[in-house]
Amino acid sequence: MLILQRKEGESLLIGDEVEVTVLAVEAGRVRLAIQAPRSVTILRSELKGAVQANREAAEEEVSPLELLGVLKEKKE
Repeated sequence: MLILQRKEGESLLIGDEVEVTVLAVEAGRVRLAIQAPRSVTILRSELKGAVQANREAAEEEVSPLELLGVLKEKKE
């Protein structure tokens, strides 16, 4: 892991196409601006786990009868 210190207005480059600029540091929070090509996915780390869980849930095979049973339970 690389650890850097940057002040407001300073930037860092990731490869040739991604630039991260520190916009503000206030009350223990940092505002960042990220300039990258549209083909680069930018995702908050806490959402990465949610995306993976969603993919895994979508891949699970559940029989239609089992799904109907769940719906019936919710209706009651």
